[in-house]
Amino acid sequence: MTPLEKLKAMKMPFAELKGVEFVEAEKDRVVARMTVRPDLCTLHHTIHGGAVMALADSVGAAATVINLPEDAKGTTTLESKTNFIGGAKEGTTVIATATPVHRGRRTQIWTTRLETEDGKLVAVVTQTQLVL
Repeated sequence: MTPLEKLKAMKMPFAELKGVEFVEAEKDRVVARMTVRPDLCTLHHTIHGGAVMALADSVGAAATVINLPEDAKGTTTLESKTNFIGGAKEGTTVIATATPVHRGRRTQIWTTRLETEDGKLVAVVTQTQLVL
């Protein structure tokens, strides 16, 4: 099973609720997309910061999962930091790309860049995942 097939076979209810679709997955890079729906927006039809953070968290966690050691039971987010750069309007698609900073025995650190389809930077998220 490829890493992308593994992610698509996993049950990630919150990612599914947000409409996250994984489109690429390798050990060193995971890419997902999410359409900015009205229920993910602020009053001004712009993606809510919580939706940005939740998308990045799902992608960073998925990247960790495909890099877990054989004896690991799973992962959980230990810490997350978001730099908000710009907005994404309702109806646009946000692309989240996670790349590793550190992959250790007990923790993994991932940086996720979130951009609109036309390349406008929305946020940069760095998260630490605990290996369970």
